[in-house]
Amino acid sequence: MADAVISAEKRTERGSRPSGRIRRAGKVPAVVYGLGSETLSVTVSARELRTVLASGANTLITLQVDGEEHLALARQVQRHPIRGEFVHVDFVRVRTDVAVAAEVALTLTGEPEGVRSGGLLDQLIFSIPIEAKPQDIPGSVEHDVGNLEIGGQLRVGELSLPSGVATTLEADVLVAQVVLPRVVAEPVDEEAVDGEAVDGEPATGEAPASGSADATDDGGSGADEG
Repeated sequence: MADAVISAEKRTERGSRPSGRIRRAGKVPAVVYGLGSETLSVTVSARELRTVLASGANTLITLQVDGEEHLALARQVQRHPIRGEFVHVDFVRVRTDVAVAAEVALTLTGEPEGVRSGGLLDQLIFSIPIEAKPQDIPGSVEHDVGNLEIGGQLRVGELSLPSGVATTLEADVLVAQVVLPRVVAEPVDEEAVDGEAVDGEPATGEAPASGSADATDDGGSGADEG
C-alpha cells in the first residue's frame, strides 16, 4: 500500500516556455517511467508534491493519471537553486515484490563512553545506499554508539539495519570513531627566539660578562713602566 496519493494530468506540450507556464500555475512538470511501460509526461500539484516529500524522499506514492494508478517513487527532484521551487521530477514505477535502490539518512544515537571520557565522536558517513522492497525502505537508519570508547570504531558491517534492508557498501567501510581532541601547538615568538643565547654565547646586544677573558682592564696585566 502506498503512503501517499498524488493526482497527475497528462501533458503534451514540451519545452521551456510551456514548462514555465505550468510552474506559474502552481504545478510541476514530471515524467513517469519504468517497469517496461510507456513513459508518460505529466504535471502534478507543487503543493501536493511538497507535502508528500516532506514525509521523506522515499515515500511510496500512488500516481493517479486519467483513471490509472502507478505505484512510484520520486527520483531526480530538481529545484530552483535560489528560490527552492520544484523545476522537474521523475517518478519511477515500482513493484512491492521487487527490491529497489535508495539512499537513506544514517543517525547515530546515544553518547559514546569515549565522549564522556573527553573524546570526540567523528562521524564520517551521514547517509547510506540501501536495497529494499519499496514498502520496507526506512525513513532513516539508526545505530546506538553508547558503548563506543576512545579509539573505538564503527564499521558498516556493525550497523543495525531493519529487516529486509541491505546496504551496498562494503562491510569494512568506516562509519564513525571516537578520537582524542587534537592539541594545537602555541605559536613560537620568533623575536624572543632571536634574542636568546645559543650554545652559551651572549644574546644579541648583551654586554660581555665581567671578568671575561676577552675583557681588558684599564691597568692591564703587564709590568709597570719606569
